[in-house]
Amino acid sequence: MIRVLLVDDDALVRAGLRMMLASASDMEVVGEAADGGEVVDLVERCDPDVVLMDIRMPSVDGLEATRLLRARPRGRPEILMLTTFTTDNYVLRALQAGAAGFLLKHTRPELIIDAVRRGAAGEPVMSPEALRQLIEAVTPRPAAQDAPAPPPAPGADDARRRLALLGAREREVALAVAEGRTNAEIAAGLHMSVPTVKSHVSHILTKLELNNRVQIALLVYRAGSV
Repeated sequence: MIRVLLVDDDALVRAGLRMMLASASDMEVVGEAADGGEVVDLVERCDPDVVLMDIRMPSVDGLEATRLLRARPRGRPEILMLTTFTTDNYVLRALQAGAAGFLLKHTRPELIIDAVRRGAAGEPVMSPEALRQLIEAVTPRPAAQDAPAPPPAPGADDARRRLALLGAREREVALAVAEGRTNAEIAAGLHMSVPTVKSHVSHILTKLELNNRVQIALLVYRAGSV
């Protein structure tokens, strides 16, 4: 059973999400919060697998609440940002804070349910709009013919230095993660077992001091490797 915590200052939104998730036989809403300031305590008490988190809230917003959760020494649930805002600033800040995905509130119910399942399994979750914003934010614009080459993406040199810490197989796995492939797809493409892929992903997260697969993808994009 996937345990879900809902965090949104709109009671109607929480009620809608609760009814939506109740239609899935493998999910259970174990708690609700109206502000990010309540999240850490609720996570300690409810032990969710996934937190569906709004960004804009009156006291402590979802970005700060995500940072607070990621600072905990144990029991880190996966955090999916569910919001109406898709500016590149929000997408980047949410992923840098440690969110595992970014969804829009108008996403179809079956896709939100699927996203919760994927998030609980440790897979990256991005709405097409949010993914487009992310790619645009970290990828230099193409230069016009005869124009000077565009500057590297912000942080590109640092991203390349960090990726250089990985072994050859780990770099291959990191690139595949950035392409949005599942563990099974990576295993088939690189001719290794799924447990070996999981082990490589774990080592990549540890070496690069990252929280999740989405942050691996973000670093690869910053390095210009995709």
